[in-house]
Amino acid sequence: MNLLVVGSIALDTIETPFASVSETPGGSALYISISASYFTDSIGLVGIVGDDFPKDVIDELKQRNVNLSGLKIVPGERTFRWAGKYHYDMNTRETIYTQLNVFSDFDPIIPDHFKSSKYICLGNIDPVLQMKVLNQVRSPKLVIADTMNFWIERKFDELLETLKHVNVLIVNDAEARQIAREPNLIKAGRKILKLGPDVVIIKKGEHGAVLMIDNAIFSAPAYPIEAIQDPTGAGDTFAGGFAGWLARTDDVSEKNLRRAVIYGSAIASFCVEDFGINRIRKLSWEDIQKRFRAFKEMTSFEVD
Repeated sequence: MNLLVVGSIALDTIETPFASVSETPGGSALYISISASYFTDSIGLVGIVGDDFPKDVIDELKQRNVNLSGLKIVPGERTFRWAGKYHYDMNTRETIYTQLNVFSDFDPIIPDHFKSSKYICLGNIDPVLQMKVLNQVRSPKLVIADTMNFWIERKFDELLETLKHVNVLIVNDAEARQIAREPNLIKAGRKILKLGPDVVIIKKGEHGAVLMIDNAIFSAPAYPIEAIQDPTGAGDTFAGGFAGWLARTDDVSEKNLRRAVIYGSAIASFCVEDFGINRIRKLSWEDIQKRFRAFKEMTSFEVD
């Protein structure tokens, strides 16, 4: 397996100032897997759902060559559910409820044929579970991880231990400040680099993303979207595009990391155009390439 994806799979109820949806498929592992599937056809997914999760989505993952032998479907039980509400500032959201259901018993057991995966992408699950995954795999080339404020607040020591084994950490600006306990984003990124990761990517919502390594900083803009429908899952979609491109090219040089950030940003820009996975499940390779080229044009300039 080229890319191992571990994370949540959910049914999300989402309200924005413009519209709402009820129980649409979501969760970090789903967004990451769909996004990455445009770049590589060798993905192994580890997650858990109840038997109420839509069968058509499972069938679609199979059609995308996502190996689901690590997906546990629990008969008679309910899938993880989350509900959130966005206001006119789409960078922040209010959680209405969280129902863990089967996810409360999630114990990621990595199938033997997934353990030699070269690239690992860990969604924002409990850092104890992230570490359990890393203890089962065999010398991956690159480990990419996400986290969230809930785990930073409640499992900070465990998160610090996990970061020692992570190559790339992807967090949003608030999470970066929270981990580093530093208001300045650049200083926060540098502090996080000292905790273990070789690369830190700080997502800034509608303001793009910043990639930081020891000796370089790369800032990528966000694609200008006139009508954002739903930002849920955009960060996970970014991670999937980023990880998928690296798995496709098997190149972790600084030059290719920058390119991976743009591919992640490009596919994430599609995600916000509709609710849930609706937009990213309908893309073509040419759609992605066209938006990638648009990013290049946006950031290109001449020096006299």
